[in-house]
Amino acid sequence: MIHSYFEYLTSGEYPRGAGHGMLLVQLHGPDAGQPWAPVAARRMLARAGKRAGLGAVRPHAFRHSFTSGVLDASGGNVMIARDAGGWASAAMVDEVYGHVDIHDPAFAAALRKVWGEDQ
Repeated sequence: MIHSYFEYLTSGEYPRGAGHGMLLVQLHGPDAGQPWAPVAARRMLARAGKRAGLGAVRPHAFRHSFTSGVLDASGGNVMIARDAGGWASAAMVDEVYGHVDIHDPAFAAALRKVWGEDQ
């Protein structure tokens, strides 16, 4: 889906200079160039998710996956994730998205130590 969206933005079909800065716009009809209504974007994502076998896909899921991806790519740097996602507070990013990598050997070693299995 992201690949298709990138192609749309770079294909020349995207009407630039509309004055509103929105990315999802009507391409045809009397409202060409006008931004989609939020319900239209949600419905498009829901249909695409169903076609892809993902079930219901909601716009807010992109915010979660983006922030988690930035945190993982930056080694857990909440300041980078805050700035990349437009968050007001690094503490909120840490509280909501901070997570342990359960595949990290250090995590497994810590659990074994707590459980007394590190002998």
